[in-house]
Amino acid sequence: MARRPDILLILADDMGFSDIGCYGGEIETPALDRLGRGGVRFTQFYNTARCSPSRASLLTGLHPHQVGVGILNFDDSPDGYPGNLSEQCVTVAEALRAAGYGTYLSGKWHLASDMDTPNGAWPTRRGFDHVYGTLEGAGSYYQPRTLKRDERNVEDEGLSDDFFYTDAISDNAVRFVSEHDRDRGDDPLFLYLAYTAPHWPLHAHEEDVAKYRGRFDKGWERLREERLDRLVGEGIMESGSRLSDPDPRVPAWDSREDQEWEARRMEVYAAQVDRMDQGIARVLARLEELGRLDDTIVVFLSDNGGCAEELPPETAMEFVTAFVPMKMTTREGEDVVPGNHPGLMPGPETTYQTYGRAWANLSNTPFREYKHWVHEGGISTPFIVHWPAGLAGADAVCTAPSQLVDVLPTLLDAAGATYPDQRDGHPVPPAEGRSLLPLLRGEVVEDRTLCWEHEGNSAARRGRWKLVRKHGRPWELYDIEADRAEHDDLAGEHPGLVADLAGAYEEWARRCGVIPRERVLELYRRRGHGLPEE
Repeated sequence: MARRPDILLILADDMGFSDIGCYGGEIETPALDRLGRGGVRFTQFYNTARCSPSRASLLTGLHPHQVGVGILNFDDSPDGYPGNLSEQCVTVAEALRAAGYGTYLSGKWHLASDMDTPNGAWPTRRGFDHVYGTLEGAGSYYQPRTLKRDERNVEDEGLSDDFFYTDAISDNAVRFVSEHDRDRGDDPLFLYLAYTAPHWPLHAHEEDVAKYRGRFDKGWERLREERLDRLVGEGIMESGSRLSDPDPRVPAWDSREDQEWEARRMEVYAAQVDRMDQGIARVLARLEELGRLDDTIVVFLSDNGGCAEELPPETAMEFVTAFVPMKMTTREGEDVVPGNHPGLMPGPETTYQTYGRAWANLSNTPFREYKHWVHEGGISTPFIVHWPAGLAGADAVCTAPSQLVDVLPTLLDAAGATYPDQRDGHPVPPAEGRSLLPLLRGEVVEDRTLCWEHEGNSAARRGRWKLVRKHGRPWELYDIEADRAEHDDLAGEHPGLVADLAGAYEEWARRCGVIPRERVLELYRRRGHGLPEE
């Protein structure tokens, strides 16, 4: 049998649609640009609007509600989602390991509600031979919590003075590639490279931040216009595409008195993406040195759109205590100040800030909304596939709508691996997606209906038509081919189409185990939980 290709699956965290260079951004990403311009870039690939659900779907080929991770990794059972990756599903690592792959994870997991005691939702129990990374969803880049090597707690052993989590993820990815080549030779490898960058807090190396000084001083309105022009130039958006309407909650740049601080927020965010790209370059270089890169399928995407979450100083401590516990002092014993304090420049370990709604609106250019929502800004991601040995002559840009459940079937198809019908003697649901290889090779495929739900925000897409609503709001209908920025709601003009797509969505939601948002909110109220942003 011919040698199976290596697979490198790279996931960014909270990065918007148009941040990287080959998708129109100002951020310097030569490694990703090399992959994108030398491979296939998708213009309409969709994630699932939030970190844990997207990871669950990406790794299982199922929708997140089917595998217990409908919101985050919080245990809300028995009435809500357990927040724990179900043992009644198969991960791509499990399927590939059964086909002879060495399997490795470097980075963020965020699929286990119990992050203290090894259990069936830990990556070491879900098909990965070796693991380096965090079980938690976010935190300091200087002192990350729940950092494990396999099932050993790395924090207990102490971190070096120059430790930075993005660098550590890249270092260990290079290490896994080198050790696999040394120990297993021609056996294929699967590496899941799951960065936390550029998820808040805004932490970055000062030399990386310095590269972007002044780059965002034009302000978010002007930069959105320039990004759209570059998106059209790259062939990602059609000529004549419009920007979404300005978010009324975003102030005009010229009205801001704290422009230096605002620009610094985006400079640090850019530095986080830049540092991730530097690490990706090192992993690619190692694969190339070993003669493996040409027959490596490299996939890159983000888990949701840019994140509009703010950390107001008056509530920041309550938020980080409830959702993302942080170390209150630096490694040198200085106080860490949580919250977006204008004038307190983000980047160093003493700060804990986000880049906020205005810059997230830039990240998601040209679309509406953000992480959490299923309008285009919440679920649209750059999606790159690079595989010189397998996609020679493929079109450089793919416009077919696709989503996370398609990744597992694609990788198994390319690897010649089978998707099992059971795990540990228990039946598992069939994969929901389809292989993208025919699309990647220029074949025509049939339209299908794609559906999403997160926190009551719902959508269905069939062909050019997208039905979408925010929780508690009426359905909206958009012609995505003509109006990707979701300007013109056509629901009143096409009631039959609204009813048809709404029926398809409801059937999908019942089949996939979507818990009605009202029930989730009532559960949270009874238990006294803080409510996620609506």
